[in-house]
Amino acid sequence: MRIIVFGANGPTGRLLTEQALGHGHDVVAVTRKPFEFPLAHDRLTVFEGDVLRPDAVDSAIAGADAVLSTLGVPFGKREITTYSAGSANILAAMHRHGVRRLVVVSSSAVDPKPYSDAGILFNRILQPYVARVLGRTLYDDMRRMETLVEGSDLDWTIVRPSGLYDLPTVTDYTMAAGHIDRRFTARVDLAASLLRLAEEEQFVREVVSVVTVTDNPSMAQLLRREAFNK
Repeated sequence: MRIIVFGANGPTGRLLTEQALGHGHDVVAVTRKPFEFPLAHDRLTVFEGDVLRPDAVDSAIAGADAVLSTLGVPFGKREITTYSAGSANILAAMHRHGVRRLVVVSSSAVDPKPYSDAGILFNRILQPYVARVLGRTLYDDMRRMETLVEGSDLDWTIVRPSGLYDLPTVTDYTMAAGHIDRRFTARVDLAASLLRLAEEEQFVREVVSVVTVTDNPSMAQLLRREAFNK
Protein backbone atom coordinates (compact mmCIF):
# COMPACT_ATOMS: atom_id res chain seq x y z
CA MET A 1 0.00 0.00 0.00
CA ARG A 2 0.90 3.67 -0.32
CA ILE A 3 0.18 5.12 3.12
CA ILE A 4 0.14 8.83 3.93
CA VAL A 5 0.93 9.75 7.55
CA PHE A 6 0.02 13.21 8.80
CA GLY A 7 1.68 14.20 12.06
CA ALA A 8 4.50 11.87 11.07
CA ASN A 9 7.14 13.65 13.12
CA GLY A 10 5.32 13.18 16.43
CA PRO A 11 6.05 10.24 18.75
CA THR A 12 3.20 8.07 17.43
CA GLY A 13 3.73 9.17 13.84
CA ARG A 14 7.36 8.08 13.87
CA LEU A 15 6.43 4.68 15.30
CA LEU A 16 3.67 4.27 12.73
CA THR A 17 5.98 5.19 9.86
CA GLU A 18 8.60 2.71 11.04
CA GLN A 19 6.05 -0.08 11.46
CA ALA A 20 4.47 0.57 8.06
CA LEU A 21 7.87 0.39 6.36
CA GLY A 22 8.53 -2.83 8.25
CA HIS A 23 5.34 -4.27 6.78
CA GLY A 24 6.53 -3.49 3.26
CA HIS A 25 4.39 -0.43 2.54
CA ASP A 26 5.39 2.77 0.77
CA VAL A 27 5.03 5.66 3.20
CA VAL A 28 4.68 9.39 2.71
CA ALA A 29 5.56 11.06 6.02
CA VAL A 30 4.08 14.56 6.06
CA THR A 31 5.81 17.02 8.38
CA ARG A 32 6.43 20.76 8.61
CA LYS A 33 10.05 20.06 9.61
CA PRO A 34 11.44 17.36 7.31
CA PHE A 35 15.01 18.10 8.40
CA GLU A 36 14.09 16.84 11.89
CA PHE A 37 12.60 13.55 10.69
CA PRO A 38 14.83 10.73 11.96
CA LEU A 39 13.97 7.90 9.55
CA ALA A 40 15.32 7.08 6.11
CA HIS A 41 14.26 4.26 3.78
CA ASP A 42 14.01 3.62 0.05
CA ARG A 43 10.22 3.27 0.40
CA LEU A 44 9.89 6.43 2.48
CA THR A 45 9.10 9.89 1.14
CA VAL A 46 9.51 12.69 3.68
CA PHE A 47 7.09 15.35 2.44
CA GLU A 48 7.42 18.93 3.64
CA GLY A 49 3.89 20.14 4.20
CA ASP A 50 1.48 21.75 6.62
CA VAL A 51 -1.90 20.11 7.16
CA LEU A 52 -3.40 23.61 7.33
CA ARG A 53 -2.39 24.29 3.71
CA PRO A 54 -4.90 22.74 1.29
CA ASP A 55 -2.42 22.69 -1.61
CA ALA A 56 0.18 20.78 0.41
CA VAL A 57 -2.40 18.29 1.66
CA ASP A 58 -3.67 17.75 -1.88
CA SER A 59 -0.18 17.04 -3.20
CA ALA A 60 0.64 14.66 -0.34
CA ILE A 61 -2.52 12.59 -0.75
CA ALA A 62 -2.34 12.12 -4.53
CA GLY A 63 -1.93 8.41 -5.28
CA ALA A 64 -2.64 7.21 -1.74
CA ASP A 65 -4.30 3.95 -0.73
CA ALA A 66 -4.89 5.02 2.89
CA VAL A 67 -4.50 8.18 4.95
CA LEU A 68 -3.58 7.98 8.64
CA SER A 69 -3.63 11.05 10.87
CA THR A 70 -1.62 11.21 14.08
CA LEU A 71 -1.83 14.98 14.40
CA GLY A 72 -0.98 16.31 17.83
CA VAL A 73 -0.73 19.75 19.43
CA PRO A 74 0.00 20.75 23.03
CA PHE A 75 -2.58 22.04 25.46
CA GLY A 76 -3.16 25.76 25.33
CA LYS A 77 -5.65 28.42 26.40
CA ARG A 78 -6.05 29.84 22.91
CA GLU A 79 -8.48 28.30 20.46
CA ILE A 80 -7.06 25.24 18.69
CA THR A 81 -8.11 24.49 15.10
CA THR A 82 -5.41 22.11 13.86
CA TYR A 83 -7.53 18.97 14.16
CA SER A 84 -10.69 20.31 12.57
CA ALA A 85 -9.12 22.53 9.89
CA GLY A 86 -6.51 19.88 9.07
CA SER A 87 -9.12 17.16 8.82
CA ALA A 88 -11.28 19.34 6.57
CA ASN A 89 -8.32 19.69 4.18
CA ILE A 90 -7.63 15.96 4.33
CA LEU A 91 -11.25 15.06 3.63
CA ALA A 92 -11.45 17.46 0.69
CA ALA A 93 -8.23 16.11 -0.85
CA MET A 94 -9.31 12.51 -0.38
CA HIS A 95 -12.57 13.22 -2.19
CA ARG A 96 -10.72 14.92 -5.05
CA HIS A 97 -8.34 11.99 -5.48
CA GLY A 98 -10.83 9.20 -4.85
CA VAL A 99 -9.05 7.89 -1.73
CA ARG A 100 -11.42 6.01 0.58
CA ARG A 101 -9.62 4.79 3.72
CA LEU A 102 -9.07 7.26 6.55
CA VAL A 103 -7.97 6.56 10.13
CA VAL A 104 -7.63 9.46 12.58
CA VAL A 105 -6.39 9.61 16.16
CA SER A 106 -8.64 11.34 18.68
CA SER A 107 -8.71 10.77 22.45
CA SER A 108 -10.78 9.07 25.14
CA ALA A 109 -10.95 12.51 26.80
CA VAL A 110 -13.29 13.67 24.02
CA ASP A 111 -16.02 11.66 25.74
CA PRO A 112 -14.67 11.02 29.27
CA LYS A 113 -16.17 8.16 31.25
CA PRO A 114 -15.32 6.82 34.71
CA TYR A 115 -12.94 3.88 35.04
CA SER A 116 -13.73 1.13 37.52
CA ASP A 117 -10.14 0.86 38.76
CA ALA A 118 -9.37 4.58 38.93
CA GLY A 119 -10.94 5.74 42.17
CA ILE A 120 -12.58 9.02 43.14
CA LEU A 121 -9.47 11.20 42.74
CA PHE A 122 -9.04 10.29 39.08
CA ASN A 123 -12.70 10.00 38.07
CA ARG A 124 -14.03 13.09 39.82
CA ILE A 125 -11.07 15.44 39.97
CA LEU A 126 -8.11 14.65 37.72
CA GLN A 127 -9.93 13.48 34.60
CA PRO A 128 -12.50 16.34 34.61
CA TYR A 129 -9.71 18.87 35.16
CA VAL A 130 -7.70 17.58 32.19
CA ALA A 131 -10.71 17.17 29.89
CA ARG A 132 -12.61 20.35 30.76
CA VAL A 133 -9.96 22.82 31.95
CA LEU A 134 -6.35 22.01 31.02
CA GLY A 135 -7.19 20.47 27.65
CA ARG A 136 -10.55 22.11 26.94
CA THR A 137 -9.58 23.92 23.72
CA LEU A 138 -7.76 20.85 22.39
CA TYR A 139 -10.59 18.41 23.05
CA ASP A 140 -13.19 20.86 21.74
CA ASP A 141 -11.32 20.85 18.44
CA MET A 142 -11.02 17.06 18.47
CA ARG A 143 -14.81 16.93 18.79
CA ARG A 144 -15.14 19.20 15.77
CA MET A 145 -12.75 16.91 13.90
CA GLU A 146 -14.79 13.84 14.82
CA THR A 147 -17.99 15.53 13.63
CA LEU A 148 -16.40 16.34 10.26
CA VAL A 149 -15.04 12.83 9.81
CA GLU A 150 -18.28 11.13 10.84
CA GLY A 151 -20.20 13.33 8.41
CA SER A 152 -18.13 12.21 5.44
CA ASP A 153 -18.94 9.30 3.15
CA LEU A 154 -15.40 7.91 3.35
CA ASP A 155 -14.38 4.60 4.93
CA TRP A 156 -13.25 6.24 8.16
CA THR A 157 -12.33 5.01 11.62
CA ILE A 158 -11.80 7.27 14.63
CA VAL A 159 -9.36 5.89 17.21
CA ARG A 160 -9.55 7.05 20.82
CA PRO A 161 -6.51 5.99 22.88
CA SER A 162 -6.32 6.60 26.61
CA GLY A 163 -3.34 8.01 28.57
CA LEU A 164 -0.33 7.66 26.29
CA TYR A 165 3.05 6.35 27.41
CA ASP A 166 6.05 4.56 25.93
CA LEU A 167 6.92 0.88 25.70
CA PRO A 168 9.72 -0.64 23.61
CA THR A 169 7.65 -3.17 21.65
CA VAL A 170 4.09 -3.88 20.58
CA THR A 171 2.04 -5.78 23.17
CA ASP A 172 -1.14 -7.84 23.03
CA TYR A 173 -3.25 -4.69 23.06
CA THR A 174 -7.05 -4.56 22.89
CA MET A 175 -9.11 -2.69 20.29
CA ALA A 176 -12.91 -2.54 20.33
CA ALA A 177 -15.76 -0.32 19.25
CA GLY A 178 -16.88 2.16 21.89
CA HIS A 179 -15.43 2.60 25.37
CA ILE A 180 -12.97 0.18 27.01
CA ASP A 181 -12.65 0.30 30.79
CA ARG A 182 -8.86 0.80 30.88
CA ARG A 183 -6.86 4.00 31.25
CA PHE A 184 -3.60 3.57 29.35
CA THR A 185 -2.35 3.11 25.77
CA ALA A 186 1.26 2.58 24.75
CA ARG A 187 2.17 4.65 21.71
CA VAL A 188 3.69 1.62 20.01
CA ASP A 189 0.35 -0.19 20.40
CA LEU A 190 -1.55 2.82 19.09
CA ALA A 191 0.69 2.87 16.02
CA ALA A 192 0.18 -0.86 15.50
CA SER A 193 -3.59 -0.48 15.73
CA LEU A 194 -3.60 2.32 13.14
CA LEU A 195 -1.58 0.22 10.71
CA ARG A 196 -3.81 -2.79 11.34
CA LEU A 197 -6.90 -0.71 10.57
CA ALA A 198 -5.38 0.44 7.30
CA GLU A 199 -4.36 -3.08 6.28
CA GLU A 200 -7.44 -5.01 7.37
CA GLU A 201 -10.14 -2.31 7.09
CA GLN A 202 -11.80 -3.27 10.35
CA PHE A 203 -14.26 -1.03 12.21
CA VAL A 204 -15.18 0.99 9.14
CA ARG A 205 -17.28 4.03 10.11
CA GLU A 206 -16.89 3.31 13.79
CA VAL A 207 -15.27 4.97 16.80
CA VAL A 208 -12.91 2.55 18.53
CA SER A 209 -10.82 2.49 21.69
CA VAL A 210 -7.30 1.07 21.88
CA VAL A 211 -5.77 0.14 25.24
CA THR A 212 -2.66 -1.63 26.47
CA VAL A 213 -3.46 -4.34 28.99
CA THR A 214 0.04 -5.15 30.27
CA ASP A 215 2.95 -3.12 31.70
CA ASN A 216 0.74 -0.14 32.53
CA PRO A 217 2.30 2.66 34.58
CA SER A 218 0.69 4.01 37.72
CA MET A 219 -0.97 7.39 37.39
CA ALA A 220 1.92 9.01 39.25
CA GLN A 221 4.41 7.41 36.85
CA LEU A 222 2.40 8.53 33.83
CA LEU A 223 2.23 12.12 35.04
CA ARG A 224 5.93 12.17 35.86
CA ARG A 225 7.00 10.65 32.54
CA GLU A 226 4.56 12.30 30.14
CA ALA A 227 3.46 15.58 31.68
CA PHE A 228 6.24 16.91 33.86
CA ASN A 229 9.03 15.86 31.50
CA LYS A 230 7.44 17.97 28.73
